[in-house]
Amino acid sequence: MLDVAGLTTAYGAITALRDVDVHVGSGEVVALVGPNGAGKTTLLATIAGLLAPSSGTVTFDGARVTGAPPERLLRAGLALVPEHRRSFANLSVEENLRIGGVTVPAAEREPLLDEMAERFPVLGEKWSNPAGYLSGGEAQQLAIARALMSRPKLLMMDEPTLGLAPVLVDAVFELIERLREDGRTMLVVEQAATRMLELADRGYVLRSGEVVASGTGAELLARDDLFETFVGPTG
Repeated sequence: MLDVAGLTTAYGAITALRDVDVHVGSGEVVALVGPNGAGKTTLLATIAGLLAPSSGTVTFDGARVTGAPPERLLRAGLALVPEHRRSFANLSVEENLRIGGVTVPAAEREPLLDEMAERFPVLGEKWSNPAGYLSGGEAQQLAIARALMSRPKLLMMDEPTLGLAPVLVDAVFELIERLREDGRTMLVVEQAATRMLELADRGYVLRSGEVVASGTGAELLARDDLFETFVGPTG
């Protein structure tokens, strides 16, 4: 589904990613974990076309898409739920979701809206409310639902539990688990590293812009020295 090979991304003279290789197979849930500043958000932004790499390639669904614009990637089936959610605060929940479905045929949008209202009952209850009045947990559900409106082949999420109360963190992980059971392909950056690796099929550990370890979630969690040194006790 997704192959990242030798990816290097820089901000001016600062190299944020260095020769990164990542693979996500169809139906897999893959975790990206590591300390703050490791390059996790930069990696998702580069894959999604928000940043241009200095070198390396991104192949998605069999096509070379390195440096492609975000709208092309979205239409191809690659959706990103960004850090800090970023909804359109002055628009209603429904309007935000309709924006998320702009890339799908008009005839499919109404069934998708019905599906989101059923999957996310709290959003259905606040359908006409401005998104800016949602709580943090509700706003995160809206961000995920908006991405799902595009019928993505690959759903990428950047720190979906960031800043949420523990009970809301549980709710987000339950949602990720349900999406996994539905067969969704996901690449997730997550600060709650232990929980994410327990749920994921495989994981990558980033440090200082480089992949320093990879394997199944169980394999990575079993390496206490690696986990504590490169990730920290964030689970």
